[in-house]
Amino acid sequence: MVLIAACVFSKSGKILVARQFVNDMTKARLEGLLDAFPKLIGNEKEAATRQHTFVETDSVRYVYHPLDNIYMTLVTTKNSNILEDLETLRLFVRVIPEYCRSNEEKEILNNAFDLVFAFDEIVTLGYRESVNLAQIRTFTEMDSHEERVFMQIKEAQEKAAKQAMAEKAKELKRAQKEALSRGLKPSYQSSTGISSSSVPSAAAVSEPVAPRVAAPKGPIGGGKALKLGGKTTNEDDFLNTLRQQGQSIASVEKSTGAASLAAPVSTTPRVKREAVHVRTDEKINARVSRDGGLESGEVQATVSLSVASPDLNSVAIQMSNTSVAGTQLQVHPNLDKKEWQTSSVLKVKPNGKPYPVNSDVGILKWKMALTEEEQLPISLNCWPQEGSDGVDVNIEYTLQREDITLQNVRIIIPLPTATSPVVGECEGSYEYHKTKNVIVWSMPVIDSSNPTGTLEFSVPNGHSDHFFPVTVGFTSENLFVPITVKEVSKTDGSAVVFSVETNFNSENFEIV
Repeated sequence: MVLIAACVFSKSGKILVARQFVNDMTKARLEGLLDAFPKLIGNEKEAATRQHTFVETDSVRYVYHPLDNIYMTLVTTKNSNILEDLETLRLFVRVIPEYCRSNEEKEILNNAFDLVFAFDEIVTLGYRESVNLAQIRTFTEMDSHEERVFMQIKEAQEKAAKQAMAEKAKELKRAQKEALSRGLKPSYQSSTGISSSSVPSAAAVSEPVAPRVAAPKGPIGGGKALKLGGKTTNEDDFLNTLRQQGQSIASVEKSTGAASLAAPVSTTPRVKREAVHVRTDEKINARVSRDGGLESGEVQATVSLSVASPDLNSVAIQMSNTSVAGTQLQVHPNLDKKEWQTSSVLKVKPNGKPYPVNSDVGILKWKMALTEEEQLPISLNCWPQEGSDGVDVNIEYTLQREDITLQNVRIIIPLPTATSPVVGECEGSYEYHKTKNVIVWSMPVIDSSNPTGTLEFSVPNGHSDHFFPVTVGFTSENLFVPITVKEVSKTDGSAVVFSVETNFNSENFEIV
């Protein structure tokens, strides 16, 4: 086959990206061929009624594939093999979502150069190259295993150097303390045998030290001398001092695991705090088998109260207790337990201590053991499929509690070493963290409007065990156990204005 050009059209017939693969055709001739395509397929309604996706003229053939708001089109010679044309077209179609998050015109134009580079990897001088999608991504990114190994070694060396400097700082500090405890002058000698005496100086170290003239207040040479007797000397001060003296210290990022990516996102308070503020913090821990079934699961919560003035330190809180069977509730020992059991009211005992002012104090706790996977607010089905070209991974989430709106959902999938994923389908957004060797699938909100979603990607190597454990992180304003505040009143029965803040998040949620 001879492929003349590849082009991405909008549904209105506008050329978004075009790439010519043969040299024996003028620009004017190619523009004429491309301008003719929208007229040949007609309007969108006519194109939808067609049973084939190619049109021919006297000289060329157009093979196209509709994608939402665009057409992916190949211009080939009439004597080319239509089956090979269609196979090549499928590869072009798979390249577009690899570099564009959507099929909108603006997104295509923003990633035009990336698409052209990818097109050049598929076709050379009009002939199809024997490449797959993973190879195209590798070629365009110029990914190198040797480079990754070099960077890992470099990071390890930097980390080791920082640890060595921290150990030296501790040794210097320890030696200084020992010298002071013996009443001696602190020495700059370190455990490595390198000391300030090894540096050439005008005066011999062994001779008596004459009284010094007061030094100017400003530091010499813009640096700050190392002071061993300082009370605030620590590892960071030692490193900062080395930097000020002209030493080049590379900052090494602290190593954190993939689970840190799934940690709940801290948010500012969403409600205005009143004089009486009730806060409920609820968390879930779950361990789910990859083959289905809950291995362990538990929900824990703490309700805390804060009052702003002494006249509110004995308020009674009427709760709406709609907990299900199996929920273990526990009130603070300073509260009236009988009042809670009979009317779900949290109030101080007749002779109990009042609430402290401007201090959060726990008043109620509950714990619920989970026994079935269906009780979880969200479930995941992770399905790695090993093949000759690598591993295809399909992950689907399902919102099982539609009365709970999950926010800042992050699903962390580990990957095999020395590989990068090729994403084919993704609802929401994804991000590949090369240093942590994971892919992070993110959804800002999961509720009844999007109760299910799918992520599909492939990697050129690995096996099923490489993609576990999958870690899930989320936050929510809806409680798993719906125990909420109905009203707050003083001891005389008058109502009090109050504010409520609820937080439900995943502490450790894994599919293993």
